[in-house]
Amino acid sequence: MTYVDSAPSKVNKDDYFHMDSLIEHGFAVLKDADFDVPNDEFMNLEYMDWKSGGDTNFAPIASALGDMECAGFWEHNKPDKDGVWTENAKQCPTLKDYVESMNTNFGRVRTIMLNPQDYEQSLTQIHLDDNNRINPPGSGWVVRTWLELTETPGAAMILRTKKEDPGTEIQLPLHKGMRYVVDSERLYHVVMNPTDKPRYSLITSIESSPKMEDWIKANS
Repeated sequence: MTYVDSAPSKVNKDDYFHMDSLIEHGFAVLKDADFDVPNDEFMNLEYMDWKSGGDTNFAPIASALGDMECAGFWEHNKPDKDGVWTENAKQCPTLKDYVESMNTNFGRVRTIMLNPQDYEQSLTQIHLDDNNRINPPGSGWVVRTWLELTETPGAAMILRTKKEDPGTEIQLPLHKGMRYVVDSERLYHVVMNPTDKPRYSLITSIESSPKMEDWIKANS
C-alpha cells in the first residue's frame, strides 16, 4: 500500500521551546559525520512504500510503538517523541548509536530511499512536515535532522519560506556524511536527486531542548 504524509498541524509555535540555532534561518548545517555507516546498515533494512517528497520508500528504525510502520505518532495518541526501536534497529547499530548520542528525546527515526527526480519534478513535492500534532504546549518544538548516507552528485535540499516564491529559496548541496537540522514545519522542503540512482539519508525527529542546542553547537 502507498501512504502519504498528512498536512501540517495547526499549533501556536510560541507555546514551545525553540533552539536559538534555528530561530534566524530555520536550519543549521553541522560538521560532516566523523564516522562511516556501512552500506548494509541502510540498504538491507526492511523498507515500506511510503510517499513523502517524491518517489520514496522508508525503513522505520524507531516508530511510535516499535512496530514496522511509518504512521504518524498521533495515530497512537502520542506526539512525535519517545520513539521505540523497531526490528530494523538491530540491523543498523551505527545509526542507532548516532541517534542516541544526541542525548535528546527522539520520535520517528527512519532511512529514506529517494528515487531520481530533477529540480522541476522535486518542486511538485515541496511540503511542510507534521511534527507537532498533539505536542504538549510548554515542551520542546519538534524538528528534524538529516544524515546523508550516499554520495549523490548534484543532489540538494531545497528550502523555501514561501511555497510558491523561488525568491525565498535556499539550496543546500548534499554529499555523503553531511548533517543538518531543519525546522521542517516552518520551511517548505524537498530534495532533488538528478542522478540515475536512489539517494539514501537518515531522518530523525528530535525535540528541541537545551541539551540538543548544546549538541548542535558542539557539532557545528
